[in-house]
Amino acid sequence: MQEPGVDGEILDSIRYVRPGGGFYPKITLFEKTEVNGDGENEIYKFLKKGCDYTDSEYESRLFYSPLRVGDIHWNFEKFLIDKRGKPFARYHPEVTDAEDLYADIDDLL
Repeated sequence: MQEPGVDGEILDSIRYVRPGGGFYPKITLFEKTEVNGDGENEIYKFLKKGCDYTDSEYESRLFYSPLRVGDIHWNFEKFLIDKRGKPFARYHPEVTDAEDLYADIDDLL
């Protein structure tokens, strides 16, 4: 529920609102998907199953069910995947400095 817009609205908001001015990102913009609850995407089930959760407390306002202790709590939660495609580590949304991931990345190299 982090991004309330539907897929086409997201690109339009980038082009015309923020940053606006007809800006068009030179990236592939994927469709939105569910990361928690009954409709969660299979990739997120796989990622969450492969790593310990980062936080066991929930905000009072949630928009999905059922609630699970391993749920993704915010859209800046990160997963590090090894060269075989297996989840190696999971990082809390408050981990925002890439340098905090370097030791784990070095372990995988």
